[in-house]
Amino acid sequence: MAAEIVNPRSDSDTGQDGGAEPLDTFDPAFALHRGGKMAVQATVPIRDRDDLSLAYTPGVAKVCSAIAEQPDLVHDYTWKSSVVAVVTDGTAVLGLGDIGPEASLPVMEGKAILFKQFGGVDAVPLALACTDVDEIIETVVRLAPSFGGINLEDISAPRCFEIERRLQERLDIPVFHDDQHGTAVVTLAALRNAARLSGRGIGDLRAVISGAGAAGVAIAKMLVEAGIGDVAVADRRGVVSGDRDDLTSVKREVAGFTNKAGLSGSLEDALAGADVFIGVSGGTVPEAAVASMAEGAFVFAMANPDPEVHPDVARKYAAVVATGRSDFPNQINNVLAFPGIFAGALQVRASRITEGMKIAAAEALASVVGDDLAADYVIPSPFDERVAPAVTAAVAAAARAEGVARR
Repeated sequence: MAAEIVNPRSDSDTGQDGGAEPLDTFDPAFALHRGGKMAVQATVPIRDRDDLSLAYTPGVAKVCSAIAEQPDLVHDYTWKSSVVAVVTDGTAVLGLGDIGPEASLPVMEGKAILFKQFGGVDAVPLALACTDVDEIIETVVRLAPSFGGINLEDISAPRCFEIERRLQERLDIPVFHDDQHGTAVVTLAALRNAARLSGRGIGDLRAVISGAGAAGVAIAKMLVEAGIGDVAVADRRGVVSGDRDDLTSVKREVAGFTNKAGLSGSLEDALAGADVFIGVSGGTVPEAAVASMAEGAFVFAMANPDPEVHPDVARKYAAVVATGRSDFPNQINNVLAFPGIFAGALQVRASRITEGMKIAAAEALASVVGDDLAADYVIPSPFDERVAPAVTAAVAAAARAEGVARR
């Protein structure tokens, strides 16, 4: 029998004469997670022998034979086209870091139920007991026949970039690293609305991104694709620029398409006169650096649980403030993007998720706000029932326009 998870407090703390009580007793998070957060549910009844003979043998053999002769029928007669694998190796889980595959499972289960709740997409969490790039790729390729899409999750940079690229090259189903692209889509949507609120366009803005990991690189790429005036990315050593000799291959690529102004030095130096701060790295940005930004600036401080700039400080200087937290206005939350993006891609049986599909998702998400646009409402709530249908429709249409849809 499995050992009981117990509260680490002493007997005197728990008020027990001996032994300790389950953590459920003291923490509602443990109570909610006991037994896991999801289960498999049948969509057809098995009430009698006739039902059994259709759902399983001998009826199932007819379907198997038909698929063997016409492989595309798998999309019509199995759940393949409506199910996503949520894949991790447990190396970059939330803000917890490399905690391993078992410890990542609560997050992966959570991701799976968000897919279902907000996009109507079934998802299966797969935590892999390997961290080697080649092994992860080969494992996912072998699992892929069971799924209509692959959502990569909480895999550390820079490995995540290569894993996503090589998987998409080998598979004819969408491969999407949500830590990169989901964050970028929601950020772009919020930025479009913040610019609209201030009477400006994306092309009028100079942005500075703190963090050159998965999210920071993806945001920079998407902002450039969307026509940002200029964007600079900063890591722990300062602005990522071509004159540095310590850059990884990914950062050299970033230096090649960002920082048209030729900035160098620290993050704080780059923020002077900037219109936008986007934080996806943690750490703290000094108040003086925020004060040096342009008038009417936007501060998107998205580190969790502690934003790089506390909203109370940011609001002294910025016209629009957003965070990654649900207890402040303008939450930049990936759940606004990934359920609808996958729902749209699966709906048209897309072979991949393109930049155009991601930008369409951002535009659709921004449009949900509509005439209610305000400084404390530049991005809708995840519980706004208009979000997923809008994103789904936009992504499906973009997939057809870009020639990656197969129905």
